[in-house]
Amino acid sequence: MNIMTYDVIVVGGSYAGLSAATQMARTRRPVLVIDSGQRRNRFALHSHGFLGQDGRAAADIAADGKEQLLRYPNATWLSSKALSIKSEEGAFLIQTDTESVRGKRVILATGVVDTLPEVDGLQERWGKSIFHCPYCHGYELDAGHIGVIASGELSMHHAQMLPDWGTVTLFTNQSLVLDKTQRQSLFERGVTIDENRIHCISGHADVELEDGSTKKMNGLFTLSRTHMASPLAEQAGCVFETGPLGEFIQVDPMTKKTSVSGLYACGDAARAAGNVAIAVADGAQAGVGTHFSLLFPEH
Repeated sequence: MNIMTYDVIVVGGSYAGLSAATQMARTRRPVLVIDSGQRRNRFALHSHGFLGQDGRAAADIAADGKEQLLRYPNATWLSSKALSIKSEEGAFLIQTDTESVRGKRVILATGVVDTLPEVDGLQERWGKSIFHCPYCHGYELDAGHIGVIASGELSMHHAQMLPDWGTVTLFTNQSLVLDKTQRQSLFERGVTIDENRIHCISGHADVELEDGSTKKMNGLFTLSRTHMASPLAEQAGCVFETGPLGEFIQVDPMTKKTSVSGLYACGDAARAAGNVAIAVADGAQAGVGTHFSLLFPEH
């Protein structure tokens, strides 16, 4: 069986992967992007805070990035899901759901999956009226009423931040027990604390409580737990770090090299947190770091 070999294979064609692949394409080396089409922010209608792209549809930014990448004749796109990775002498063999490919270097830009608090009505509003990043979506709420749905201790920080964007109510929802010091800190920030259990989210961002009351909000914020969207990093033997919201791949901060020789990682899979702008920068670093490893192989 004839298996195509590329200098670099990028697994994941969202913002970090596109950025890494573009850097590689500009070196004129053969680069392949394997992408299953599952961007983490596919639920969001618009992207904010990304220089030159503020307010654009998130899908359009990704589509433009793909179109621009594929203008380079040495760049190839494979719409497929990467299922496994196996180290070979001086290369990696990746099996997708359609074919096998080989790369001298591999960049994992596979992203993460969000596990949301179990509140009825939350999932279908995720990315539309319920968010996780104030910097990405806080301004658009017009300094209105903002709710924070607690999912653990870190929700305290969410509630302390968000008064810069509006009038905040923290719904503890039996997921966060506040001590006296925390209550005082929230009071000083003007945060209202509601300790009723949430029945469901309805309307645009209305919080229906089990005591029968409903609090109408301009938008809601909550923190998800994250886990790897792909098993490849674990299969390859990468070392992971534990972040506040979940594990991520350990990388060198400059080169984005993982603990596995020849394997690089970038984007949300390799950071404790991030957004589109950070993912693009991360991908650019990974592309450059990977190219350097081809020029100056490890000994």
